[in-house]
Amino acid sequence: MSEKMFSSEQLEQLRSFPDIGRDELITHFTLTPADVAFVDPGRGRGPADRLGMAVMVATLPWLGFVPDEVGSAPPEAVARLATALGLHPGALRGYGQRAQTQSDHVGQVAKYLGWKQAATDSQQMKELEQFLQVVTEVSSRDRLTSR
Repeated sequence: MSEKMFSSEQLEQLRSFPDIGRDELITHFTLTPADVAFVDPGRGRGPADRLGMAVMVATLPWLGFVPDEVGSAPPEAVARLATALGLHPGALRGYGQRAQTQSDHVGQVAKYLGWKQAATDSQQMKELEQFLQVVTEVSSRDRLTSR
């Protein structure tokens, strides 16, 4: 019988933005001039897309992923990014009107940040799958022995 590693509640929590402290806010939600240029409106982006992409530029290095609901980013983080871009924080409410927008933007942001994507049949993916399998097995074993 297969046992879930995380409950539905825990998975939802892992897919969301956590609370953010002052140090994390300053460290991760301060845009560089290159970041500002990357989300520049001259690339055909409106305020919502610019702010949404800025949230992604800050979030991907912070969490290692971008939560599905970009608009649920911590309000103080959104305000900090909006100020840096000369936008109103409420602009983020208009982000992702097209379903494809966020996935397109995540790809662009990952490329901008220098993140690499492994092909599904690559050696790197196989090694990652093996690693995750071992972690899951150890975690399950630890839970069983701690009961």
